[in-house]
Amino acid sequence: MAGAVSAVPGRGRLLFAATAGNALTTTPAVHAVFGTFLVPLSESFGWSRASISGVLAVLALTSAVVYPLAGRYADAHGARRMLLFGNILFALSVAALAFTTASLVQFYLTFLAIGVFGALPSTAIFSKVVAEWFGDNRGTALGVSAGAGNGIGSVMFPVVAALLISAFGWRAGYLGIGAIILCVGFPILFLFLRDAPGFGEDSVADPDMPGITGLSVTEAAGQRSFWLILAALAAGAGISTAIFSHVVPIVGDRGFGLAIGTTVVSAFALTGSTWQIVTGRALDRTASPRVVAPMYAMAIIGLLLLEFGGAVWMLMLGGLLLGVALGTQFAAMPYFIARYFGLRHFGAILGVMYSGVIAAQGITPVLLDAWFDTQGSYRGAVVIAAACLALGTLLLLLLPGYGRAPAPAREAAFSQLREDRAHTIKT
Repeated sequence: MAGAVSAVPGRGRLLFAATAGNALTTTPAVHAVFGTFLVPLSESFGWSRASISGVLAVLALTSAVVYPLAGRYADAHGARRMLLFGNILFALSVAALAFTTASLVQFYLTFLAIGVFGALPSTAIFSKVVAEWFGDNRGTALGVSAGAGNGIGSVMFPVVAALLISAFGWRAGYLGIGAIILCVGFPILFLFLRDAPGFGEDSVADPDMPGITGLSVTEAAGQRSFWLILAALAAGAGISTAIFSHVVPIVGDRGFGLAIGTTVVSAFALTGSTWQIVTGRALDRTASPRVVAPMYAMAIIGLLLLEFGGAVWMLMLGGLLLGVALGTQFAAMPYFIARYFGLRHFGAILGVMYSGVIAAQGITPVLLDAWFDTQGSYRGAVVIAAACLALGTLLLLLLPGYGRAPAPAREAAFSQLREDRAHTIKT
């Protein structure tokens, strides 16, 4: 499969860098470990779970503003410099959590910084670069970079956090995560990540290069498909990621230990990463967007097993099914944007979609923990989340055919010229 998506010189290095970069983004480095830090923070400062989860709302609101701006900047100026700069600032802001005091205001302000800086080296921006490099096999390449990257990070960081917390305390956990983001991420991005030929800082004026086609954000928002994707995929991915960050406390409150909760999280993450590749391949090989609906619907069964399953194997199966849905949601979103709206304003449109994702990521945990604080259980909130995902499944079935929105012939010609140029670009 790697050969299928990296035959053009430069693609393999780019795909490696984007995959590594995705492993160090907000979802694996912040959301995936949030449940691991939740109890130690609560015990250290006497904060309620809802007050701690409130920082995710701050993260959501901040990122919802910054994502579209970051995407718009990348569309106009290229992504490489912003990704490098953002990696440094994001790493420092995560490490700053180690210096949290009993002040909730300080804790919230640190997450405000994480929201701003984490939106720069984000999956949305890495997906933009990958989409520009890959005209053919785009779904597969997006699935590999985002799926494998986020999956590896979402498995690695909870384990690292748990080990550091157990041995040295939660402050060391945040310092370790920040160090990994910077010391692993920056060298890889600096050495191997480039904007695609014809885009960004590597762009060279060429009268023979066809213009990049696609709709603006305003034009895309006038399409029914835009709102269906936003409501079904962006909101669905946000809800699923929020559940992902709360697997440990959800199963823990039902009497299952940290080891089981962490194992379910790992199954969730690994399946999600693998399934992004499966979804991307399925989208590359089929002509209908509705192929993703049954995979998306697996989240409903997974949630119910997570909350009502009485045996470990049921929890594991629930994690696997939730991973299928999460992988489907994140793989389909950038692919659909490229197919329905083109590449000209891809970064800005995907930024808007990711604002929807991060908004749901921020709102859902607050509602989950507020429900827990008042009811003493996550059960009712989990059932409501399952109902929302059932609605999202129905919305996907309403998506129209791809039509000619991305101007396939023109995009193919552009892709060929881009690939020809890649042979002469020195990376």
